[in-house]
Order: sequence, then C-alpha cells, then structure tokens
Amino acid sequence: MKKIVLLVSLLVAFALSAPAYAHFQMIYSPDSCPKSRKLNLKLVFTHPFEAGHTMDIGKDEKGKILPPIAFGEMHKGKKKDLLKKLKSITFTSLSNSGKAYEAKVKLKGMGDHIFYFVPAPYYEGSEDIYIQHCTKVIFNVAGAPTDWDTPVGDPLPVEIVPLDKPYALWTGNVFRGVVTCKGEPVPDAEIEVEYLNHDVEGNAFVKEAKVKAPHDALVTQTIKADKNGVFAYAIPKAGWWGFAALGAGGDLKHNGKELSQDAVIWVEALDMK
Repeated sequence: MKKIVLLVSLLVAFALSAPAYAHFQMIYSPDSCPKSRKLNLKLVFTHPFEAGHTMDIGKDEKGKILPPIAFGEMHKGKKKDLLKKLKSITFTSLSNSGKAYEAKVKLKGMGDHIFYFVPAPYYEGSEDIYIQHCTKVIFNVAGAPTDWDTPVGDPLPVEIVPLDKPYALWTGNVFRGVVTCKGEPVPDAEIEVEYLNHDVEGNAFVKEAKVKAPHDALVTQTIKADKNGVFAYAIPKAGWWGFAALGAGGDLKHNGKELSQDAVIWVEALDMK
C-alpha cells in the first residue's frame, strides 16, 4: 500500500513539474509576401516550437468535433466569408496526429489580405477548461499597404491589432500590437510568444528543429501589455512568430466550464542579406 501511495505521489509531482507548452492556432503559409497569389493555407491547433501535440480543432469534452464558427478574408475593408473553402485534413506532429483544416485561396488585388479564423472552443482535459483561439494572419501583395493596421472586428470577438507591418519586419525589429476585446484595449494582457521552430511539409511538421531552447522558459515566452493593451517584442530570429493574448475575452463560460478566449496573430521576420 505504501508503495502505491509513493508511486501516485511521484506521478503527481512529475505531472506538476512537467513543462506546459502553449497551444497556438496557426493559419500557415510559407511566406507573408508570397510570389504566387495562390495559397494553400493550413489551419492547425498545435505546439509550434516543439512541433508537439496537435489538437483536434473544435473538440468538446465528449470528444465530438464541432465545425468552425468563422473563417474569412478582409481586403481593402471588405470581408469575405470563406467557411465553405475549409477542407478537413489530418495534420501530423512529431508526437501525434490531429484534425485540422486547409483552404485553397487566391489573393485578388494588390495590398493586404487579412485571413481570420474563429474555431469552436476546444476542451483541454488537463486543465478542465475550454480554449478558443481567435486567430489572424496578414499576407501582402506587391508591397502596397492597405489594411494591415485595420481591426477586423466582427466576427473576431478578440484580436491583436498590429502597430507595425507584420510582413515587413527585419530580424531584430520590434513588433508591437494592441490587444482588444470588442474593439476596446485589454489592459495588462498576458501574451505568450512562440517561434515556429519546424518547417511544414504537406500536412506535417518536419523532424529537424531550427533552434534548441536551453531551457523551457524560452520555448514559450511570456510578456505583458501595458494599461493601454500595447505590447512590444524584439524578434531575435527570422521566421514565423505567434503571439497569443490569453483570456482577452474576459471571464467567460462554455458548457458550464471556464472559457479562455485568446487573441492570436502570426508575423514573419526576414534576415537582411
């Protein structure tokens, strides 16, 4: 009996000490300023630095996968519903496979194209809460700026509005953004930051990592916004970076459980050559 109690105690201690890497909803394409106007976007809910566990988008506590709430594009102030463009896929991480989506889209017209996604809340059993990542990414055609700093608004209940062009960042530049909920700044928001550390090939992460973190605090970094919801981060390496403002939607419930409604944006930095 004593051995069983000791074993359970050790397992609990291990679980509590194990690192909890951040969830990130991705809307992925290799380049923020693509040469081709035809994109095959990958929408994946995963752990990007470790290419770790990939979640089934929209899975509830009963294991049922619910359809996305919204997916669309904003260009020159006009929004387009693209929900019918979503195709269900299976995406493979280094540790498992999860239900994800892809969307084949065409960038029509010069300027900024903002793609946004609102999934059904995902039940995270280890925390007994629901998580909803309201996500956006901005692609640019021909270097002509149009919408990059314009809030999407509805259907995004929360979002990060960039203060720097998210597709025009050199490595070492500072990226700034404002965390908002229903158009109003979220004071003192907590933001998790992760690097997309593994390339994507097809519907899977490649095995080789670009960097190795010396300790777990550098896998998922945490920064804070000021009283006006503004945050800043100096980008240390070229590639895609995700920013997730946790609980930006405030105190919410879903199916009787806590709902963390998080605002996510992805930005790309490039090396000077």
